[in-house]
Amino acid sequence: MQIEVSRDVFRLAQVFTISRGSRTEAKVLTVRVSDGVHQGWGECVPYARYDETLESVEAEITGLPDAFDRAQLMDLLPAGAARNAVDCALWDLEAKRAGKRAWDLAGLPVPGPEITAYTLSLDTPEKMQAQAAANAHRPLLKIKLGTPDDMPRLEAVRAGAPNSKIIVDANEGWSAEVYADLAPHLVRLGVALVEQPLPAGEDDALIGMERPVPVCADESCHDRASLPGLKGKYDVVNIKLDKTGGLTEALALREQALAEGYQVMVGCMVGSSLAMAPATLLAQGAMVTDLDGPLLLAEDRDNPLIFDDAGVHPPVAALWG
Repeated sequence: MQIEVSRDVFRLAQVFTISRGSRTEAKVLTVRVSDGVHQGWGECVPYARYDETLESVEAEITGLPDAFDRAQLMDLLPAGAARNAVDCALWDLEAKRAGKRAWDLAGLPVPGPEITAYTLSLDTPEKMQAQAAANAHRPLLKIKLGTPDDMPRLEAVRAGAPNSKIIVDANEGWSAEVYADLAPHLVRLGVALVEQPLPAGEDDALIGMERPVPVCADESCHDRASLPGLKGKYDVVNIKLDKTGGLTEALALREQALAEGYQVMVGCMVGSSLAMAPATLLAQGAMVTDLDGPLLLAEDRDNPLIFDDAGVHPPVAALWG
């Protein structure tokens, strides 16, 4: 089996800011695997929060042996961006070999569209209200917060989009005190979900704390091994392919999380339609789908995902799977 890795850059439609910083482009790695007849591909987004760089992830991929399958890959690479791109490329390769769709190979029903969140970048309250007003037609908005002064931002977004469902992502930016102070206001403003309010290493403070709005684990949940540490803290887990290390583990994590009583959110890094495509299989029936990466880009792959009033649609075979 041959593996090729390339770096691709996609310009963003506008500056994207979270509590950790801003960016104007999405830098991704594209992996192609070939058996000499068929070729599959996948995409990953190395994330500095998890000590990943383009260089380190590329080195992990190029260090793989010449022959392995998806089951063996689970032992060859840890959960993370490198394994994700290779795993998704292998799913695509297997689908092409079999002449079937990836969901058929996974034993899943034919997927349909799912309403996805649209993310508003962290900014001043005035600019966030303008962002919200410009996107008030969308049914689900996700707000990037994570500072001690977030209340005016939240009020501004609700004023700008009075009828949209809102979820909040603090990106580990709040303290327990800030979260406790904001929690009642989240209810008042109709917030449906709070994502990772506290730093992953400090989230024991959530144990015993009142959670009037469901709290979702993002940075605190990577794969099935994360689940025991979430008990008593979270109500929802955010499954991202770049955290789980691919679709194989993500499907297993979804099954186990649901069995343990968690609800599921399916999220993404900022990447192209190729990165989102496998996640559309996970998103079926999820509490929240957050696969808006391509909507934040100024450019995308050929045969991109379709986004319309029904939501994000599953990929055509020419894109993936």
